Amino acid sequence: MNKVITDGITLMPPAFADGLDVWSSEDGTPGSVTYDNDSNATLISADADFGTCFEVLKTFDTQKVRSMGETPLLPGCYLRVTAKVKAISGAFPSVRIAGWAGGAGGLHIDGVTEFSDSILLDTYGEVVEVTAIVGGGNRFGVDMVWGRLAIFGHFGVDFTGGNGGVVRVEDIIIEDVTSVFLRNMMDVVDVQDYGAIGDGVTDNVAAFEAADAAAAGRDVLVPEGVYHLATTVTMNNRLRFEGTIDMPDAAIFQLTKDFAFQAYEEAFGNETVALKKGLQALFNFTDHETFDLGGRTINLDAPLDVYSAVGNHETFATRRVIKNGELRAQNTSGWDTEEVTQTASYDFDTDSRKLTNVTNIGTIQVGSLVEGTGVGREVYVRDIDVAGNSISLSSPLYAAAASQNYVFKRFKYLLDFSGFAQVSRLVLTKLDFNGTGRASCVMLPKSGITNAISDCFFTAPADRGITSIGGGCQGLNVDRNQFLSSEQALEVSQRVSIGFNVNSNDAKIRNNRAIRFKHFCVLSGAGYIISGNHWFQADAQETPTRTAGIVLTDNYAKTTITGNYVDNSFIEWSNEHNPTPSGPGFSFSGMTIGNNFFTVKNVDPWFRYIKIKPVDAGHFINGLNISGNVFKVLGSEIDRVDEVDTTFSVLDETKTQEFTMVNNSFTNVENPVANPVKAMVSVTNVSTEWIGDFADKLPFGLRAMNVTSVCAKGPIITAGGAVHFSVPYTLTEQGANLDQIKLNWATPVRGDVICTVQADQISVI
Repeated sequence: MNKVITDGITLMPPAFADGLDVWSSEDGTPGSVTYDNDSNATLISADADFGTCFEVLKTFDTQKVRSMGETPLLPGCYLRVTAKVKAISGAFPSVRIAGWAGGAGGLHIDGVTEFSDSILLDTYGEVVEVTAIVGGGNRFGVDMVWGRLAIFGHFGVDFTGGNGGVVRVEDIIIEDVTSVFLRNMMDVVDVQDYGAIGDGVTDNVAAFEAADAAAAGRDVLVPEGVYHLATTVTMNNRLRFEGTIDMPDAAIFQLTKDFAFQAYEEAFGNETVALKKGLQALFNFTDHETFDLGGRTINLDAPLDVYSAVGNHETFATRRVIKNGELRAQNTSGWDTEEVTQTASYDFDTDSRKLTNVTNIGTIQVGSLVEGTGVGREVYVRDIDVAGNSISLSSPLYAAAASQNYVFKRFKYLLDFSGFAQVSRLVLTKLDFNGTGRASCVMLPKSGITNAISDCFFTAPADRGITSIGGGCQGLNVDRNQFLSSEQALEVSQRVSIGFNVNSNDAKIRNNRAIRFKHFCVLSGAGYIISGNHWFQADAQETPTRTAGIVLTDNYAKTTITGNYVDNSFIEWSNEHNPTPSGPGFSFSGMTIGNNFFTVKNVDPWFRYIKIKPVDAGHFINGLNISGNVFKVLGSEIDRVDEVDTTFSVLDETKTQEFTMVNNSFTNVENPVANPVKAMVSVTNVSTEWIGDFADKLPFGLRAMNVTSVCAKGPIITAGGAVHFSVPYTLTEQGANLDQIKLNWATPVRGDVICTVQADQISVI
């Protein structure tokens, strides 16, 4: 680069022969004294070495010879000032290149070096050449570093030392030598040319911003060194890093070009810092909504607290996407679960989601799993009020004592959003969260709407794949993910890991695959669409033990479970997170289980595919449709596919309503069930009372509440052999278990009838 050639800029000062009125014995600034008519200065017209030249008698301690012209000093340009001098007579002085640094408005730039090293003239008539390079950047070979604020200079020479000597000076040459310092390809702007210093201490914010402003589409080069940036910096051009950046945690490095992990890793030279700074910029800078990890594997020694990395937001509701890479936990103690046991009080009627009077509350962390008597599955600490000595919970407790001990377990997560009060529209996609058996994967924020996790792998989580500690799962989309347990070699009974949990309504759980967790998911809420998933929970030993694949913990489900592959596991529906377990309300309602493929291998006869588990009395089925499913057992046979788990309570069978279980197929199931169910009642000896036993035909051990049809199959025969044409009346809820019906005939008869029996009530119009 040469600005004289490319931009036509004039650098050379006028020749001495053009007049001494433009040459100053002071700094060369406007109004300074010139050598015109100075009795101690003259022009020599025919010097043997110089031709026309300037001669001066040294009378000042520092005899200055400065051009009064303003030689421009452009950012990124470097000027070489050259002078040839010789001593003629008298005392020998020293000579140096000198200048006056000028800034905007003609003001002097203080604190910069304005002269080169001095050379002693020690022989009369010997031509001595003195040179110096001046420019903005602190580069090797630059004698006078003037920084980014200098825009012009008054250049010349100084004679120092003893007075009384006569010296001559040839015309001073100023030329652009920028090409000496720049790369062969001139598509970069170097931050050092704007005053950046890579010493790890100097604040380079202004230099970076100036270089970025000058780049105008070219790359900004950060050469070797460590460049401290004390405050937030936004760079609008691409950067090339040979050195690295150092910033305070609160300062943001915002890149408008190449906004991706690779750029941040090059900038900071550390994977973890790069990820934190990239996420910080993602949640602070609106020009980019996606942070691409570029397919990189990022090794983490400890949890990444996204809230602390961002540093300045409690809430965030603009779409943000993190994609395309692997986060891998290293084998360090940073992932160790922290566990404490403390005493607390609980009053369901006062506040069903709060623990009070908590001992040593400062030892408990937000996001801790809560365990204890009467605590349902996947209950977490959502907030902690230290001053009020209370803890907010993600879900109510179903049977906790007024005061008791609780265990608080804080798992550690690769990405932890729990510090945020709210994050909405967050998308995690095409990521591999590799816990390596040491770390859990993702903890969601305390609240948020329509967050989405898609096309990800949750590989070997130590405890949890995805954890919701509050309402950050409202409207959550969990689509096309792979959940691969770290406990695949363990028997089912020994596993503790769970794929994910949800606490709020309207989650969409679609087309996922989960292998050998304790549970695929635990869902506390309503309005779920669960479709196209495949979860598998057998073990390599093929023991008969199985666990629930899906656990629903609120009785008012408003949920459809459709088109899934329920593999070596079962569906469990409880009300352990129901805020009013003693008042059924809608009770167990709003559930559709349809068109799923249930399969299991080598289990005991008492295995069941669908379990309802009430935790308090008074609950009943009030809206359940189980239709179009395939129930298949391999290598063994089971008694039936359905069960009411009576560990805590039973269902109120008298209130069963809106229950349909039809069009299912059964393989190696001894007692297929349905509601309504059609069954043959056959009597070979004439009788006026026929008993139909539906104990093994109605689901969930329910009562035979209604008979909706009785159809004779062939003639009904009297004792005399005549055909009987009248119909019987029916009595329901017969027998010790109320699962029989009675057909009452006008006369003793025998024969076969097909009866349709329902276990639910029939509405009266």
